Amino acid sequence: MATSAIPARLREHYLKEVVPSLTKEFGYTNIMAVPKIQKISINIGLGEATQNPRMMDAAVNELGAITGQKPVITKAKKSIAQFKLRENMAIGCMVTLRGDRMYQFLDRLANVALARVRDFRGISSKSFDGRGNYTLGLKEQLIFPEIDYNKVDKVKGMNICITTTAKTDAEGLALLKAMGMPFRQ
Repeated sequence: MATSAIPARLREHYLKEVVPSLTKEFGYTNIMAVPKIQKISINIGLGEATQNPRMMDAAVNELGAITGQKPVITKAKKSIAQFKLRENMAIGCMVTLRGDRMYQFLDRLANVALARVRDFRGISSKSFDGRGNYTLGLKEQLIFPEIDYNKVDKVKGMNICITTTAKTDAEGLALLKAMGMPFRQ
């Protein structure tokens, strides 16, 4: 994994190219008003982990390899008898990325991982929440080059939530497009 001594390539791109272009496009008078990415949250939900606890270990290891940060195991808040789920049972894992790790992950996601998706035509621009935040769902973890195909026992999907300081979806879309996210035309 990359260390913090190496500056993130995408952070420099944001400061040198994205900030001036967004300032010009939206007419910001203050540089602090330009939207930026606050954090990226990656979540893997494993309902099957109630029957097979070893699946959780594999998911934690894979998410740690993808992000370069140790995941937090999420637990059930209440018991649900129909799902054979008890309170405080491990049902998923998540990571919140900030700073250089966040920029490095976004760079790998946009330029390497999404290009490895079969029949990829771009990501939907309709997954904004109304406040400039973007959520992306992936069906398999195998698109990341850090995952060894031979060691995967079960394909697991994940949710990636990109939280920005943008006030509207148009600002968030312009920010992510300028950062290199491949949106559908």
